Amino acid sequence: MPDLIDRALSEDVGAGDVTTKAVVLPGARARAWIEQRAAGVPAGLQVAETVFGRLDPGLRWRAHAVDGEWREPGPLAEIVGDAAAILRGERVALNFLGRLSGIATLTARYVRAVDGTGVRILDTRKTTPGMRVLEKAAVRAGGGVNHRTGLHDAILVKENHAALAGGVGEAARRALADAPPGVSVEVECATLADVEEAVEAGVSWLLLDNMPPDRLRRAVELVDGRAELEASGGITLDNVRAVAETGVDFISIGALTHSAPALDVSLLLEPL
Repeated sequence: MPDLIDRALSEDVGAGDVTTKAVVLPGARARAWIEQRAAGVPAGLQVAETVFGRLDPGLRWRAHAVDGEWREPGPLAEIVGDAAAILRGERVALNFLGRLSGIATLTARYVRAVDGTGVRILDTRKTTPGMRVLEKAAVRAGGGVNHRTGLHDAILVKENHAALAGGVGEAARRALADAPPGVSVEVECATLADVEEAVEAGVSWLLLDNMPPDRLRRAVELVDGRAELEASGGITLDNVRAVAETGVDFISIGALTHSAPALDVSLLLEPL
């Protein structure tokens, strides 16, 4: 995380904050408040704190909220110290905080939408390059569950793999035979025939891709508990409940990380 923050600060501050240098007197001190301006779930407060700490370890940070709790608008944190350092860190800290809180908030909305069904909301690998660890932490803050971290920690046979292997069944058999100990195997299925092939091969986790609710129900009946089922593709807040009620175990949603609107956060300061 420090390297990512340092790159973000370098990108924004560059050779120096020329506006603050021109306007703010050296040694000026201030108290700043970070405000949440819309209802939602904060995430990334520690990241924001670290941003200010990288600029001036002498800045005092006091949190007024914690990651992962739905809350109405109000103060998130207070920073006291060198005014120039606060101003240099403002935009980078808010960019991280708004982005991660937006992911947590959207995830929480999906989790609320399927409440009572037992379905778990999953993220995907559709993350901002370099920010996957932070964005997946934000999904957890919103009540979601992380899917695989990357290509290295789980096998997910997708349609392109299956095409190269000669079909879902053959791809599934190869994956199961070559999976390292402790590495899960999941196979993407676009049709009920794919589902039959994958289950017959012995796969215990199926990704049901872009299936409408009636086909999802048929897949649930066909599998009959022999594998866990994940629905994916075309999921929105308007239809996620209907998908959850088909009997699947998981619903994965790329939009949690690739399309979440930033939560509105701001920073205002007063001189001391």
